[in-house]
Amino acid sequence: MKNNIDKYDLSKISNPNDVKNLTKKEISALCSSLREEILRITSMYGGHLSSNLGTVELTVALCRVFHFPKDKLIFDVGHQSYSWKILTGRNLEHLNQEGHISGFQKMREGPYDAYEAGHSGTAVSAALSFLDARTIQNKDYEIVAVVGDGAIGNGVTLEALNDMGRRESRVILIINDNAMAISPSRGAISHSLRSISLNKNYIRFKEKIKSALQGTRSGKHTIGVLKKFRDWAKNVLVGSNFFDDLGFLYLGPVDGHNVEALERILKKALRADGPVVVHIKTTKGKGYPYAEEDEKGYWHGVTPFDVESGKPTENHPDMISWSHFMGDETLKFMSNPTFALICPAMAKGSHMEEAFQAYPNRCFDPGIAEEHAITYAGALSLCGIHPIVSIYSTFLQRSYDELLHDCARMNVGLTLLIDRAGLCGSNGDTHQGIYDPAFLMSIPNIKIMMPRTFMEADACYRYSLTHQEEICAIRYPHSLEKKEENVFSDKNPCLWEIDGEGNLPLFVGVGPLGYKMQQYLKSISFPFKTLSFSLLYPFDEGVKEKILSSSKIFVYDPYGTKDGFLDHFMAYLFENHYQGEFKGRAIPNTYIDQGSVSSQLERYQLDPKSIKDEVLSFFKK
Repeated sequence: MKNNIDKYDLSKISNPNDVKNLTKKEISALCSSLREEILRITSMYGGHLSSNLGTVELTVALCRVFHFPKDKLIFDVGHQSYSWKILTGRNLEHLNQEGHISGFQKMREGPYDAYEAGHSGTAVSAALSFLDARTIQNKDYEIVAVVGDGAIGNGVTLEALNDMGRRESRVILIINDNAMAISPSRGAISHSLRSISLNKNYIRFKEKIKSALQGTRSGKHTIGVLKKFRDWAKNVLVGSNFFDDLGFLYLGPVDGHNVEALERILKKALRADGPVVVHIKTTKGKGYPYAEEDEKGYWHGVTPFDVESGKPTENHPDMISWSHFMGDETLKFMSNPTFALICPAMAKGSHMEEAFQAYPNRCFDPGIAEEHAITYAGALSLCGIHPIVSIYSTFLQRSYDELLHDCARMNVGLTLLIDRAGLCGSNGDTHQGIYDPAFLMSIPNIKIMMPRTFMEADACYRYSLTHQEEICAIRYPHSLEKKEENVFSDKNPCLWEIDGEGNLPLFVGVGPLGYKMQQYLKSISFPFKTLSFSLLYPFDEGVKEKILSSSKIFVYDPYGTKDGFLDHFMAYLFENHYQGEFKGRAIPNTYIDQGSVSSQLERYQLDPKSIKDEVLSFFKK
């Protein structure tokens, strides 16, 4: 991408104060250089591209108006913070790689990140906490939350907005509107009254009246009457929008790519005496044509790519990701008119776009609203429509109550496709897909599956679509596998099979990596038995005796914490009075920082070489 705009030397920026005295020309050059650096970094390492290209001017304006780190800035979601990291003196080189800078706000990286989150919908709640803490501790700082990428429609956000509107202290919420429709009141009267409400003399006068009346019972009554009159006058003469009705002062919309306009409206917000919403309009992917023209979300999160052509630089033509395969399976099965697909906000990431295009009347995207999506799916099942819910493991965490209370309790039929199961790699501790087996196994009336091959995945999927009184959760990673031409299977995926007889040692491997380890161990001609299975829970009692007769058992689960399948398997052996030796390896129940999946496996000695050595040592001794 060629650009003739003047550039700014980003090495001159060590903290936000360095941008406060820049000229208009220097600000323009700075914004251009920030975009160029974000493009360069994401093209090399991957990351969240479009969101960060869209928040460049906003971040510069925030640094010019506010005083960080004294003031507090919270991004929702934290993946919009690349410009912020650069302007606070952090280098994006080796973004999201082990031991280097995170693609999200991280408090451990320094004093400028006051909060952190990988999931959407948290910023307003956090901002409200900072507001109330500021009051309790009698401190003096500003609080700004940037809410974007669909986070305004999240249920947690709406709950927090409802709570925050009752406060009388200033907190500033910036709604980064890059796609959704917000319809504020317009017109000369609206503009005039809002200008009056921000006039310094008006604010001083209002505070004097309030102070004079506050001390008496009749005065407090008068304040209440005046507030009611103010609200009545505004509604009659101006009208109101969603934020007005919640108790916020609404400002905007304003061009989110005009630094001067942003500075003006932010300074107006600083003259308010209560919660403020600043509505800005931005273009997601601003400055990079491929990202600006993207209507499907391709450029939201990217793998390494060539900037000029826009094409990925890591091609694997003979491979296909598990996510892509399950998307193809979904398209195939959706030809049945009694099925519906629900995919909260991640249709592109889970490769469900073709199903959405082919069956628009039976495919639903409720946005970043995982709780609603699961309750909706459960009730849809009761109406005679079989729901298929596609959701990332890390986001499924938010839907535990709905699965337990609104689905399993009523024996609904539900196919739950859990994408990104296992270690997630570069997105780090907020996105790991390792916790769901442990919490899903606490829910009655649920089957949890993790196919090891595409053929097993087809069998699991077919089974789930024909069982109408239980939840079938199918876990799968995002890793690549070789393409297979024919994956049809009518096998019952709930049956366990043991290859081998007698008291030979037994190897139990979960998922694709477990299957590959099993195949490798077989190739070295060491005598042992293997357990072939897709069903993680509940256990198949049909092979109990063959399991219990094993002299030794080794369980390898590189896709879940030890509190999931491994602990349940250990409990199963204990309850059945197993007399042999046992050893198990799974992911520790901890938070795991960013890095490649292979490096994360090595970190906990779960990589193929470590497991091979450990299994052979255990079986031979």
